[in-house]
Amino acid sequence: MKKFLDKDFLLSTETAKELFHKYAKKKPILDYHCHINPKEIAQDRQFENISRLWLGSDHYKWRQMRSNGVEEKYITGNASDSEKFQKWAETLEKTIGNPLYHWSHLELRRYFGYKGVLNGETAKEVWKICNEKLREKSMSARGMIKQSDVALICTTDDPIDNLEWHKKIKEDKSFDVQVLPAWRPDRALNIEKPGFKDYIARFSEVSGVNITSFETMKEAFRKRLEFFISSGCRATDHALEYIMYVPSSDEEVETIFGKRLNGGTLSKEEELKYKTAFMLFAGREYSKNDLVMELHYGCKRNSNTLVLDKLGPDTGHDCIDNFAPGAQLSNFLDALDSAGQLPRTIIYSLNPNDNAVIGTILGCFQDSSALSKVQQGAAWWFNDHKTGITEQLISLANLGILSNFVGMLTDSRSFLSYTRHEYFRRILCDLIGGWVENGEYPCDIKILSKMVSDISYDNAVRYFKFKL
Repeated sequence: MKKFLDKDFLLSTETAKELFHKYAKKKPILDYHCHINPKEIAQDRQFENISRLWLGSDHYKWRQMRSNGVEEKYITGNASDSEKFQKWAETLEKTIGNPLYHWSHLELRRYFGYKGVLNGETAKEVWKICNEKLREKSMSARGMIKQSDVALICTTDDPIDNLEWHKKIKEDKSFDVQVLPAWRPDRALNIEKPGFKDYIARFSEVSGVNITSFETMKEAFRKRLEFFISSGCRATDHALEYIMYVPSSDEEVETIFGKRLNGGTLSKEEELKYKTAFMLFAGREYSKNDLVMELHYGCKRNSNTLVLDKLGPDTGHDCIDNFAPGAQLSNFLDALDSAGQLPRTIIYSLNPNDNAVIGTILGCFQDSSALSKVQQGAAWWFNDHKTGITEQLISLANLGILSNFVGMLTDSRSFLSYTRHEYFRRILCDLIGGWVENGEYPCDIKILSKMVSDISYDNAVRYFKFKL
């Protein structure tokens, strides 16, 4: 029997062990999509205790605590931090097969040196060990980034953000990790949302453009995007229900936009026509400015309206949506590609059933301007567990070129989540090692070592054109 979480955790063959320990493990981390708050990096936040660091905004953990019958006061309520940690420890011991079990224990080992097991009985011991460690300078926000060997971070930022914290980080010569903004214009896209009109007013103010039409909206978009690029932006991101393609004329889009600004209610078709026009315009701008476009879709958000009214969004009440017409995704990409305006694009679906659909669409829009110009993104959110990661890698290998994959990202708000890169790399090396030892690929370490090194780090550097 193997020991829990030993040095060869998830590595089942000698080839896998060699690929991980000699090559993948040694590569730095490039976290090209996350939700880390740049203010916490700029101010080098020191966390008060392990609950503030672990449970403060982690809806992954909140969902499991609710599934374990924990009262909300111990999750997002007014219970003490130590009580919340105790409830999490009592929940964690039940989560066999869940990636949270592995992630949590990897974090305890890598950052706190704790090699035991966290459960209800050991919670007080772990609470004490972690909180003592958190008082050390090496466990500040920057300290955790540095000890994780992170080379670059892309945060997720609204177009109206002044990026003051990014500027402060860049000006601080004592910290050499690049922290770049990523462009996330969801609120300008979501024309159906109640706050859209107020957001456009704010967008006008920040951009210096009086937005009275879709044409002036595009002018404001360009101005703010130019500002982001001047601040180091190389990546853009969109959260969508699905990639829609409902084309319309310029005149019709202007009518729809004006109707909404004047307080009118749009039909679903009008909403989709506006969003299609917005996304096509955005894609053209990204292509012109040599930016990467990331498309995240397949999530039904805020499924529990009762809880939404009490706690608000992003509290662990989202789920997979299975409506994502592949034909519309293909038509959207084709509209950009046929005009010579398709940017490098990464496509993520929350629904693992979309793996093969995405995999076949990728092959329709590749060209010599970039290795695997259109990519399938890493297994995302509800899929970044052992099974989901493995299935995504196998599907990509079956239908595309796995060797060109840009690899893992944290998609996290936690400074401890960099162990997800280790988790991914172990799974990657085990999969490739298994193919080799099963006689499905030659045992050419020169090629294999480059392959895992590229997927772990180097491909992302080249694909996003980061300067490292």
